Amino acid sequence: MAFNMGPRTMHKAVCTDCGKETEVPFEPQDGRAVYCRDCYQKHKKPRKSY
Repeated sequence: MAFNMGPRTMHKAVCTDCGKETEVPFEPQDGRAVYCRDCYQKHKKPRKSY
């Protein structure tokens, strides 16, 4: 069963790495890094394959 939670609220933020303005689906908090789509790919941990 799939749940439709409606449209996602996006919040403006500035990427911690490159300084580019981006939008994220969560409220940015002070002290926590926020990355744009390109920089996020560089920082995300590789998935384990089982």
